[in-house]
Amino acid sequence: MALDCLHVREGVPDRAAVAVALLDAGHRAFRERGAERDPLYNLALPRGWRGDAGTASAVGWRRLAAHRAGLTEEVERLRYEWTPQAGLPAAGTRLTFAPADDAAFLDAFRRLAQGSLDVRTGRERAADDADVQAREDMRFYLDAPGEREWWRLAYTAEGTLAGLAIPSSTGGDNRNVGYLGVVPELRGRGLIDEVLAYITRFQAAAGAERITATTDTVNLPMAAAFDRAGYEVTEIRLVLEQPPKP
Repeated sequence: MALDCLHVREGVPDRAAVAVALLDAGHRAFRERGAERDPLYNLALPRGWRGDAGTASAVGWRRLAAHRAGLTEEVERLRYEWTPQAGLPAAGTRLTFAPADDAAFLDAFRRLAQGSLDVRTGRERAADDADVQAREDMRFYLDAPGEREWWRLAYTAEGTLAGLAIPSSTGGDNRNVGYLGVVPELRGRGLIDEVLAYITRFQAAAGAERITATTDTVNLPMAAAFDRAGYEVTEIRLVLEQPPKP
């Protein structure tokens, strides 16, 4: 569950205080219904939002309210979009992609989390052991609207695991990149371009007119891969949430 809208009328003397009361009431209602965690809060922002005084002010009181209400963990994410006008990225030649059983994917999730630049993955890895995190990650994508039969593992010419590719969906015809990555020992060789190209070409072959994706602003290698593949940044998302439970 996520909170996407938090509004207080302009002119209210302390907008942050009113917003805190709204958040506290909403969170309390969720807990009364059995929720274990408060919903995270998404702010959809334009590129360069810090340079616009009005937008920065609007973010400021919302961020202050979220922090006071316990949503103190932050991550800023780039939302990307690919359309056919960008052209298809070239198919790679160094990797092959094949289906695999759940046990193989679980092992891949576990290995890809090592040294990941994804902020949430790093937080979860610090809070949970590797097996728990891998199972949670896999459960998340199994519950997503995308089909399990779309999933692929990537292998080198020697047959060793190189990474994984999970084309996914947000429902209906809305296709997205889902999850992708390269095992730690093979990073820095440009293989992520081949994994992303596989997902993009798979979704395009299925008729997707738009493919969305997100990555953290601090994950510079992944952002660069999206840029090379013809994806464009359409917005920035500031995500605030509760810290992981100890």
